[in-house]
Amino acid sequence: MDSHTGADQRYASQPEILPPGPLPDYEQPPQRRGWYPPPQPPPRAPRRRHWASAPATYTLVGINFAVFLFTLFQSHSLAGPTFQDNASTALLCNGGAVIVWGQWWRVVTATFVHFGWIHIGANMWCLWNLGLLGEPLLGEWGIVAAYLLTGVAGNLLSIAVHPAFPESGGILSAGASGAVFGLAGVLLMLLRSPLLPIPAFELKKLRNSVWQFALLNFVIDLGLLVAHTRLQIDNMAHLGGFLSGIALGYPLLPRIGADRKDFLRRRAIAMGAMTFVLVLVAWGIRAAYAG
Repeated sequence: MDSHTGADQRYASQPEILPPGPLPDYEQPPQRRGWYPPPQPPPRAPRRRHWASAPATYTLVGINFAVFLFTLFQSHSLAGPTFQDNASTALLCNGGAVIVWGQWWRVVTATFVHFGWIHIGANMWCLWNLGLLGEPLLGEWGIVAAYLLTGVAGNLLSIAVHPAFPESGGILSAGASGAVFGLAGVLLMLLRSPLLPIPAFELKKLRNSVWQFALLNFVIDLGLLVAHTRLQIDNMAHLGGFLSGIALGYPLLPRIGADRKDFLRRRAIAMGAMTFVLVLVAWGIRAAYAG
């Protein structure tokens, strides 16, 4: 029979389930004497998405639906706005009206106007998804500015390619799709930042998803153009929005994930520069066609 010291016998006689509270020092195992684990904080509950998590995105979606209901009321048709001899026609992007009559507000208002339920439903679904991804990176004002600037850029390219009134070969254009393509272009730049606190494989998946969205929509646009369907797509607005989004996101790339003040300063400079460039483009279009 093996012999035990008194201390060994005390440790051997301890119950497997210890009573709550610290044990007296002589009753603790040697590795626990004089040491107690620090209290652990309770686990944090996962954050749930709610309106306040992306207020600008939800506000943009709400404005689009409000404008759609207004145009629906003006047209007196539940099937969708007809834009025939009603006040909401002045909201559409019309190259002739912009260049000849100087109605430049159309390049902004047209980004909130849609031709039917399918049109607004598809655009708002894309805006909602891209906005929830982009707003945490750009901020509330950043996502609004990116929407407006890239949407205007798309409409300016559309006017440059179709500068006439509809009866003379021009087109009536409207929709948030130019701005949606613009947000996709911005995100493709921002998601390349190595400073983002996101695993590399997750960033790659996100970039691939945005690329797939953009390429799929461009293929659909091309297919509709080749098929000469009744549904006409303003490809220039999409292309202008996408390219301007890439141009807007590129100078923000080095500071995404860095010091917040530095990023906000870089964002203000990028947005201001883009606004200045768009004003110059608008002036050039007017000088080229109206002069």
